[in-house]
Order: sequence, then C-alpha cells, then structure tokens
Amino acid sequence: MNKLCLIDDADYDTAIKVEGLSKKYDNVQAVANVEFEVRSGEIFGFLGPNGAGKTTTINMLTGLALPDTGTIHIDGIDCTKKPRGAQHLIGVVPDENNLYPELSGFDNLCFCAALYGMSKSERQARARDLLEAFDLAKAASRKFDSYSKGMKRKLTIAAGIIHKPKILFLDEPTTGIDVASARHLRNLIRDLNRNGTTIFLTTHYIEEAEQLCNRIAFIVSGNIVRVDSVENLVQPIQGKHVIQIACSNYSNDLQNKLVSGGLLIYRKLIRKGNKALP
Repeated sequence: MNKLCLIDDADYDTAIKVEGLSKKYDNVQAVANVEFEVRSGEIFGFLGPNGAGKTTTINMLTGLALPDTGTIHIDGIDCTKKPRGAQHLIGVVPDENNLYPELSGFDNLCFCAALYGMSKSERQARARDLLEAFDLAKAASRKFDSYSKGMKRKLTIAAGIIHKPKILFLDEPTTGIDVASARHLRNLIRDLNRNGTTIFLTTHYIEEAEQLCNRIAFIVSGNIVRVDSVENLVQPIQGKHVIQIACSNYSNDLQNKLVSGGLLIYRKLIRKGNKALP
C-alpha cells in the first residue's frame, strides 16, 4: 500500500471541518447531520454506495449547493457565511466531464486558467505543463470530444488544478474508465498529494480508497457511520474475516443495510447465468 503524506494524529492542521451538515431534497434526506475533519496534506476518502450522499456533500463543500443546517470551514474560512469565500483555495473535479467538446485540450485549459485571472503567457505555460504531466501533449490540439474516456478524465482533472489549488475535490475520478487509465490517474493523484495538495476523494471502490487514502469516512443513506484510518478499516476484512454473500436480487438498499451493520463491501460481483459481469 503506497501511503502518502503520513500525518501524526497529535499534530495536524485542519483543511476542512464539517459540523452538523444536513440537506434535504423534497422529502428525501440526502445528508443528515454529517460531521468530519480533513487534515491538511492527506488524501481523505469519502466512501459509500451510489445514492449515499457523496455528491450532495461534495456539492455543499464546494459551494454548488447550500446546506439546510450545519457549518463548513475550509482552511479556516466559514463557507456557510461566505459560500464562495474559499473558491480561490479549492479545485473541483465533478463526477462527469464538464469541458467544452468543440475546444481542443489546450484551449480548454487556457479557458479555465483565464477564469482565475491568469495572464495569457501564464495560462499557456500552465496548460502546456499540465498536458505534458498528464501525458496529453500529443493530443493538445485535438478536440475534447475526440478524446477517449480516460483522456477526458485526465484533462478534467488538469482543469481542476489549473490554478494550483490548496485543496482538491475529486468526485468518482476513475468511474467508467479502463483499468490502465485508472491506474495512471491514481499515480497522478499520488503525485499531486506528494506536492502538497490536500485531496478529498469520493469513490465507491474500497480497493481504490485503500490504495490512495490516509483516512476514510463511510456514508450510508446520508449518515456517516465510521471515520478511521485505512489500516483500521481494512484489517478486519482480511483473512478469516472475509464473508462472501450470494443473492439473486442485489440492490443499493441491501448494500446500505450491510454497511450500516458493520460490513465493508470490498468487491461486488454480478453474475448473469454462468458469466461474471464487470
């Protein structure tokens, strides 16, 4: 396990502090009284099944949605009172690629850099550096729409760090891409963290969280059920503690109940007849 930026429990600065955070959509309680801290310099995993409240939480942390109750502090700034007060400190990579399909990779990055007030020479130099770092230099002049899924994710992450943010929010960064591209993205995430970026990572892959994160928070049905180090969370499910459950009608509701009962969903295998589906 390649652990990064190891932080002494007794001596750390707080990058993000969340207290009593709640959000309801119509009659659905998406997030309920959520509380956690993210330490400066760590990769903090936010793990849970689809529909658990991960994206709603990240939207509130980044100012895209307002909480019904609770407070959010980012690098000491009260974002509940100033929802856009920490925008210069954070980078955001949403779960879906949001760049312009008709613009080239280079022009997309330059456009994003311009939004942060960078001069023409600064944004062009930064765009070239990121295209090189993300192994996209040869595709710099190609339209974003022509990129593969893995290339699109890499460019979207590059756009999220164009202004060198102190804290980076990554929402499901490797979902839907091939194994090789996912591996490359994880290496890029490690490099960003080594260079001092605090990373808030949402995922529903515990393997990914185990490889990347220092600590993990589990969210189920809008509630935080546990926050702990990766070592403490993964150790109980190794060896004789691994349980295999077979059922004919697997659902997110069943998964939520299993996790809330103390089981970690390490890998889900779906079968159609005698064939295992990815």
